[in-house]
Amino acid sequence: MAIVFITGSTDGLGRAAAQALLDQGHRVVLHARSADRAAAVADFASHAVAIVVGDLRSAVETKGIADQVNAIGRMDAIIHNAGVYTERSRGATAEGHAGTLAINTLAPYMLTALIARPKRLVYLSSGLHRGGEGSLRDLDWTKRSWDAAKAYAESKLHAVALAYALGRRWPRVLSNAVDPGWVRTKMGGAGAPVDLDTGQQTQSWLAVSEEPAALVSGRYWHHLRQEQPAGEATDPTFQDALIAGLWELTGVKLPAAQPAACTMLSAPAHAQSSRAGSTKREM
Repeated sequence: MAIVFITGSTDGLGRAAAQALLDQGHRVVLHARSADRAAAVADFASHAVAIVVGDLRSAVETKGIADQVNAIGRMDAIIHNAGVYTERSRGATAEGHAGTLAINTLAPYMLTALIARPKRLVYLSSGLHRGGEGSLRDLDWTKRSWDAAKAYAESKLHAVALAYALGRRWPRVLSNAVDPGWVRTKMGGAGAPVDLDTGQQTQSWLAVSEEPAALVSGRYWHHLRQEQPAGEATDPTFQDALIAGLWELTGVKLPAAQPAACTMLSAPAHAQSSRAGSTKREM
């Protein structure tokens, strides 16, 4: 059975994915943004390996989350689930960053760089990422007037680009991005068309499944099917520039690529349109 770390897993999609994995017999490391939040879900957390605590808005606390996870041991998979939607203002973290960027982009980047490399990475994105083009001109919203929807779209474009970049840079790691759809959570609202179980299925499946269709890397998924993301997300030049920008903003460098002793061979996206695909792992 796998051990999986899930950010933002005391509520919503993160908790639903954690529960699904626990029900399958896997081990889960939960994450809460505060000690009070962790205490409020103590009954649920009692079924997990551990619950780590830290606010992803803070670079210091994000580094502390990485330390806590590393102290538990190497994860088999990490689901970068935590995120915020439309913040009314740019805000400012202790480090001076826009709140949406800090939580949705900087935190998963830092955790990816600082946590011992797992076998699988899953980044939660959104179909709205297709409206996030042009973000490299002002990643931290220091020059532009604040646009909450645009900032969210950009952050979700970053999530897809990170998934693709890691799939390219770390050939031994399966790295994918997921659009869970508009889900009935506190963020999505009661009128959202997608139920929690449907919303969590793809990321939990990618985290642990040994089905051939799940053993791919550098792909964008929606409800167990591959889709084509925005062009910038798949562009290595954009990916490298994004990572360079995130390194500059955080002071955290992404570890170097692994030797390609183990590579992932996968069919083109158009040929991998469902979980019944035939992609295989070659060692």
